[in-house]
Amino acid sequence: MTPLLDGSAQGIAAAVRGGAASAVEVTKAALGRIEARDAALGAFTDVTAERALRKAAEVDAARARGERIGPLAGAPFAVKNLFDVKGLPTLAGSKINRDLPPAEADATLVCRLEAAGAILVGALNMGEYAYDFTGQNAHDGPSRNPHDIARMTGGSSGGAAAAVAGGLVPIALGSDTNGSIRVPSSFCGAFGLKPTYGRLSRARTFPFVASLDHLGPFARNVMDLALAYDAMLGRDEADPAQADVAPQPAAASLDESIEDLRIARLGGYFARSGEPCAFEAVDRVAAALKVERTVEFAEAERARAAAYLITMVEGAALHLKRLQTRAEDFDPDVRDRLIAGAMLPGAWVAQAQKFRRLFRAQALDLFREVDILLAPATPCRAPELGQRTFVLGGKKMLVRPNLGLYTQPISFTGLPVAAVPVWTPGETLPIGVQIIAPPWREDLALRAARVLERDGVVAAPVAAFA
Repeated sequence: MTPLLDGSAQGIAAAVRGGAASAVEVTKAALGRIEARDAALGAFTDVTAERALRKAAEVDAARARGERIGPLAGAPFAVKNLFDVKGLPTLAGSKINRDLPPAEADATLVCRLEAAGAILVGALNMGEYAYDFTGQNAHDGPSRNPHDIARMTGGSSGGAAAAVAGGLVPIALGSDTNGSIRVPSSFCGAFGLKPTYGRLSRARTFPFVASLDHLGPFARNVMDLALAYDAMLGRDEADPAQADVAPQPAAASLDESIEDLRIARLGGYFARSGEPCAFEAVDRVAAALKVERTVEFAEAERARAAAYLITMVEGAALHLKRLQTRAEDFDPDVRDRLIAGAMLPGAWVAQAQKFRRLFRAQALDLFREVDILLAPATPCRAPELGQRTFVLGGKKMLVRPNLGLYTQPISFTGLPVAAVPVWTPGETLPIGVQIIAPPWREDLALRAARVLERDGVVAAPVAAFA
């Protein structure tokens, strides 16, 4: 069963459809691997073994009846613990939410993956209330990087990236407000997708910053990423904020040529302040895609500052009552930033949102000239757990807020991004590159990622375990 577990969700589904393995067998093997490895990784907060085995038996029964089973049939998946899972309290990484009653129904995206045949095996560790770039949780302990357990996973979807890179599941769901899919993808060496803002339903998930929150998948190969994304597409009346845009599946067009696509790399702000490895990773991707042009997002630094401001103020507004009544139950780092956000003038937020519209319009203008943009995902490889400072661009800086240096300005625009892991010969840790596409064109970002994967430029191997 090891080759299946270390392989792809697509491969598992093919084995289940063809009778080479049963969904129950795969699920039992996945649950055994979680039991064996998760103590070292800290990826899971809840394992839904009974539910998983019941759902797997339903998949096997459907196959035995000759019914059509989905493209992810029998493939295990897990979700960041801000997704509602029926029967579990939705923790959102917090101590306070442990007092909530269990969720009465599953999040829409959980339902849609299960409708495609995937098997939910549990809920995943995350930074408290998603306000985190490190993957360190004050209540559940840190999620640990499978490639070096003394290193950070990145956050706030650290458990999701660790579960995928550690071979516990082939697919996991996370959220990305300012970089919480792309940063863990970079540090743990997984493929990640932040879809266009408003593309996927956020129904029955615990929010952080409503005007910036995105949901998306992690996987160890681009096809699995596309299959998971396709399974989650479609309007959901339970999410009134979701955009009314026709679904555009990506898997069927994944192997189409990208020769006619106009690809450029982002310079200026995105070529400063990082360690050399961040820019070398972009160099490798750009060379493989034969990119010669460099362009800029004017005022990207201001966009990052505005995103910070909106995050602090909207996050504080969401948690104001909890701050007033249970301040001692927050992670102190999270609490202090939320309190600071509660004291910022509302006029500043209005100005930041006004600038956001201008910055987004400038980005869309740039996409009249190009089809894809490349940028670093993080300014460095994974720092050590507990590390509080590092040196970037000759300046000593705090680790926690600055891991999203390159992701925040892109979140600010709501553009879709595929994060791809680059491995430098001789290095034991990966670093990621962002492939940025125009609104609603996740398929373009995934097609470029597929070419890079096919040519061996990017990869997401399962971490080695003794």
